[in-house]
Amino acid sequence: MHLQEDLLDGEPIRWLEHGAGPPVVLVHGIPTSPRLWRHVMPLVDGRSLALELAGYGSSIPDGEGRDLGLAAQADRLLRWLDLVGVESAVLVGHDLGGGVAQIAAVREPSRFSGIVLTNAVCYDSWPIPSVKAMQRGAPVLRYLPELALYPSFVQLIHRGHDDRARALESIGVHWQHYVSHGAARSLMRQVAALDVADTLAVADRLPSLGLPARVVWGDVDQFQKVEYGRRLAADLGTTLRPIPGGKHFTPEDHPEVVAAAVNDLLVPSPEDDRAH
Repeated sequence: MHLQEDLLDGEPIRWLEHGAGPPVVLVHGIPTSPRLWRHVMPLVDGRSLALELAGYGSSIPDGEGRDLGLAAQADRLLRWLDLVGVESAVLVGHDLGGGVAQIAAVREPSRFSGIVLTNAVCYDSWPIPSVKAMQRGAPVLRYLPELALYPSFVQLIHRGHDDRARALESIGVHWQHYVSHGAARSLMRQVAALDVADTLAVADRLPSLGLPARVVWGDVDQFQKVEYGRRLAADLGTTLRPIPGGKHFTPEDHPEVVAAAVNDLLVPSPEDDRAH
């Protein structure tokens, strides 16, 4: 698994890459990075490319002064596909990355061979209350020292995991980017860009998207309720695959389930032929 870097319209863009075969593009959310997919990518039967959203992970410093909203991130994703020469990829999204995936797929469905969404933001499901509170308090919170935010970060991660060992691993993986680049300012910059209008703008286009789809959901997620997963699945013409007892960070706690959904679309079933 290697971190790749290039320039997109003069600005740095990074992604993790692993494997060979049909392309699979994976998009993370907040407060994570491409390493969210570190346990999924080795299980995928294809060439996995996990995009790092602008202003996240090792790209946090590059987020200053840039539009970090979901619609802008989707536009970058589409232009990045041209940069890396990827065509007809299976598109996979979690959390905010699921919103980015919906927008990108609606804008250019011909670029994708299928879509997998897991505990994704959608419709009016977000921002969650804790993020709204951060948005309201951003003018003050951005000046807090890193240690003041760390307990809240730890609590958020634990609330989103049903596997405690994986949660502890996740804290170390994802906090390092924030503490390296100024946690308070970085996180506040990210949350300030979040606007539910981005997913609402494409919601009525999902039923006519016409792409083979899989929707996988931790069914006790406190952040993105399973009812939203059922609605997404229905709109995308598929059946929800619940993960009993699963919480929010499914790519870390249940990578085998997420990878199985991706691999399903790398070998399309007869019912998926309707999209082509």
